[in-house]
Amino acid sequence: MPVSPQEPQKSIESLVQHATDNQVCRITLNRPEALNAITPDQRERIIRLLSDASVDPDVRAVVITGTGRGFCAGADLRGGPPADDRVAGDVARTIRLGAQRLVAAVLDCEKPVIAAVNGTAAGLGAHLAFACDLVLAAESARFIEVFVRRGLVPDGGGAYLLPRLLGPQRAKELMFFGDALTAPDAERLGLVNRVVPDGELDKTAREWAERLATGPTRALSLTKQLVNASLDGDRTTAFAAEAAAQEINMTTADAREGVRSFVERRNPEYKGR
Repeated sequence: MPVSPQEPQKSIESLVQHATDNQVCRITLNRPEALNAITPDQRERIIRLLSDASVDPDVRAVVITGTGRGFCAGADLRGGPPADDRVAGDVARTIRLGAQRLVAAVLDCEKPVIAAVNGTAAGLGAHLAFACDLVLAAESARFIEVFVRRGLVPDGGGAYLLPRLLGPQRAKELMFFGDALTAPDAERLGLVNRVVPDGELDKTAREWAERLATGPTRALSLTKQLVNASLDGDRTTAFAAEAAAQEINMTTADAREGVRSFVERRNPEYKGR
């Protein structure tokens, strides 16, 4: 991906920072001069970090946030093939292997994922946030379905995510007009779990993540899978999946600890196993 003269070359590790503390994996988009627009290299690193978090028993929750004034301004569109050089199938392939894989990586992550939205979340950046299990927003945050402003169809799973979160009419309103949605309005519509003062976003995200990280990790993972699949199938399928999840979960040490602590009238001590 070409870099403008105003944007010095940086390593991918510095553009997408990663740290794990108190069993919380923190992924920070760090390209503030571009409002954290995501390049292909950044996208691949985020996908890899989410995949690693799924299989790492020492990671029990994930936080995604950004630096500067923007959470994520969407995909960095510079450097792609000129329109005249495209052939049939190029665009669909790019979306399938790019934006859709990123959103799927969040939805499929086996640990709960929190979006801490610190500023503008536009296009793919908004969908990255909406794919997370919980969304915290700073008071200054804004959400923009920017595609219509560029004459584009929404990508990154937007037409899948928004109707499930808002219903079809509200989803169409946001996508047809492309108006900026303030954090309080996003909370009112149900896109955001909680709005906090800008200075409290990081603290609140850490508190929520650490609370999740002390919970029954496998039960949370199975619950996430059940909820995410609930709108895609019929009642019979959903009930069968629920029963199967219960069967799987009852083999875990945390489930046994939860029952034992109830009988012994004490607080449970979950280990994520």
